[in-house]
Amino acid sequence: MSFLEIRRLRKSYPDGWTLSGVSFAAEEGEVLCLLGPSGCGKTTLLRLIAGLETPDGGQVLADGEDVTYAPPHQRGFGLMFQEYALFPHKDVFGNVAFGLRMAGWGAGPIQERVRETLELVGLSGFEHRDVNQLSGGERQRVALARSLAPRPRLLLLDEPLGALDRTLRERLLEELPAILKRVGVTTITVTHDQEEAFAIAARVVVMKDGRVVQRGTPQAVYRQPVSPWVARFLGLTNLLTARVVGEGMVETGLGRLLVGDGRAREPGARGSLLVRPTAARLGNGDDNRVSGVVVKRVFRGSRYRLELQFPGDLKLELEWPEGGAVPAVGETVGLSLDPRELGFIPQ
Repeated sequence: MSFLEIRRLRKSYPDGWTLSGVSFAAEEGEVLCLLGPSGCGKTTLLRLIAGLETPDGGQVLADGEDVTYAPPHQRGFGLMFQEYALFPHKDVFGNVAFGLRMAGWGAGPIQERVRETLELVGLSGFEHRDVNQLSGGERQRVALARSLAPRPRLLLLDEPLGALDRTLRERLLEELPAILKRVGVTTITVTHDQEEAFAIAARVVVMKDGRVVQRGTPQAVYRQPVSPWVARFLGLTNLLTARVVGEGMVETGLGRLLVGDGRAREPGARGSLLVRPTAARLGNGDDNRVSGVVVKRVFRGSRYRLELQFPGDLKLELEWPEGGAVPAVGETVGLSLDPRELGFIPQ
């Protein structure tokens, strides 16, 4: 049974921007991410779920209870902002204990719960630290502990890693999912970063212009984007105009290519062919042989990213496979495109 249900939620503003009939559900204990660019409505949606804004229509149901118009403090939800919003005049203990005191917990239970929660987020012994002296990652953990301490039935995270530097962010991308799994609380997180969404969430809801445009597991969304816009938003920019000419075969500016994702079925159907950067295979294989000129070469640490130009002024960005000498700019290279790394997006 779904713990959280969002049914046709709507919100309009005087400037004309509208959140239009958004619906989705989150299962008990699931981590779900609202993913989309700035201005798409994901933070507005989070605020509507939290009760910080009132919708123009639709419903928010938690464990079968309609909480659409319930005040925030009656919903039993925990909310963590990107800026953390810690109380600078309180130490770590005071910050984490704040919600418990507001809920009327006694001194003994507060002491024990703060200890448990700080241990959960890896901050045991930090109770009396000045929050102003903590690192960004430590402040993020204190904010998370404060949100988790009252045992919320739903946790809402607004860009939880957005304020961290790259090193801290990479570490917490691994640690945050483990913390949420141990707690077992249903979680809705918001981000514009697909890497963060894919690392944290079991399912993602992709939003654009106040609407849901795709939902599914990170693997399904990445492997089969439903539109060229979703593909580009996920960083998949190799898109060619394509027409289906047979089962699993499409006609493109690069010639006829075999596609392995199962969506190129109906002869005559038009759409876009997605060529993932990982599609390149060295040499001329049996399928999808192409030849292009290297016009750009960029070192990416563990690999090279090459931009190849093909006849008809078509260009693709491809990761160069390991095991071969990396061609120089201006060099002509022959390779094959793995059908498993090609996807047809119907029009």
